[in-house]
Amino acid sequence: MGEFHDQRVIRGKATRVVLDNGELDEISESFFEGAAIRALAGGSWGFVQTESLDDLSGDLERARRAARRIAGDENLDLAPSIPGKSGKVPVKKDPASLSLEEKVDLLREIEAAAKVSGVSSTQAVYNEVLVKTNYASSDGRDLEAEATRVGFYVTAVASRAGLYQAGMESRAGSCGLELFEDVDAVGLARRAGETAVALLDAKAPRGGVYPVVVDQELGGVFVHEAVGHAAEADIVLEGGSILEGKIGERIGSELVTVKDDPSLPLYGFYPFDDEGSGSGETVLVEDGVLTSYLHTRETAARLGGVPRNARAQGNSRPVVRMSNTYIPPGRDGWSLPEILEEMKDGVYLLGSRGGQVSTAEGVFQFNAKRGYLVSGGEVTTLLRDVSLSGHILEILERVKAVGDDLSFNSGRCGKSGQLVPVSDGSPHLLIEEAAVGGSG
Repeated sequence: MGEFHDQRVIRGKATRVVLDNGELDEISESFFEGAAIRALAGGSWGFVQTESLDDLSGDLERARRAARRIAGDENLDLAPSIPGKSGKVPVKKDPASLSLEEKVDLLREIEAAAKVSGVSSTQAVYNEVLVKTNYASSDGRDLEAEATRVGFYVTAVASRAGLYQAGMESRAGSCGLELFEDVDAVGLARRAGETAVALLDAKAPRGGVYPVVVDQELGGVFVHEAVGHAAEADIVLEGGSILEGKIGERIGSELVTVKDDPSLPLYGFYPFDDEGSGSGETVLVEDGVLTSYLHTRETAARLGGVPRNARAQGNSRPVVRMSNTYIPPGRDGWSLPEILEEMKDGVYLLGSRGGQVSTAEGVFQFNAKRGYLVSGGEVTTLLRDVSLSGHILEILERVKAVGDDLSFNSGRCGKSGQLVPVSDGSPHLLIEEAAVGGSG
């Protein structure tokens, strides 16, 4: 295309409170504003990132000059954007309804609940971001979005004879303070403490290949890290994805479908992306067949597809990012007891403590929060320091049952030096066999 430009103006407020063993470790409120201006000339982008809104027309001209200086003979095509609509996250309980001191008290109640008998240390974190975004472009987009995002994190550590175990819980949403009641924050904190203490008596797993059931949190992490990132079109174009060239091919069990949908009212919600494209569902995998990648306007023009996943942290440059990525409930409606009974003997893994994935090589290792041996379809021995590893495509092919109990977890996803809010989800999954071992 010829010349094009767009502009994002961001204004907002961030609040953060950290309690460490009952002591106030951090408390902050900060206001921020800035703008990101892009200009396309020929085959080159000019980009200006600024924290001042005093001279946006001058910033646009600087971006244009930068693009023209380096423009080559080749044009860079952009796929047409889907017209977006302005939108606002609905909030039932406005964070402004509580003073900063009351938010500290709320967090103290959560942290105190984690300090059950046997817990030696605790930490709790409260985060809140209110942000307003205005987007305008030379092809006629003029959009506004307002978002309120709140969340908390609590961890409890128990120790005995040099052995340390942790329980962790976190929740976040595109919503207001109603989150804390909706998820029972105090109950989750208590569970974190009880988990830490219980893991002191858990057994370390014997490494090997087992039938495995993963819960919604670990299944969501798998679909985000191992499938979602591999389906980001910029990674595909860089030659860094095991899914390169596989559109239309079967990459997993016919029971597996994977979707990304920023229109869902979850932590990764947005009414339009950072190129002004309206949000909506992208089916990445349908009945085991890879059907689409995630796109910006640039990658969609190069590979074909629908652009709705250009995202940036603040006034950074937008890149391809996930939003709310998940495996929907299985059509056969398996309950967890039915899945465990179908597995008979194996390992049940719950939660996520991080891990590693190589989208280029197609291999991964994720550390679970805890696990259980399953014998005759019954949950038995508690396991600690347990991990799941394997090859992405092999694990997708070995999915033998998809539950009816889809649940989401939320966090911030890192890529290109930027963090953006996302949710990932899954029902319980039965995997025919996978490598289970200690995570250290």
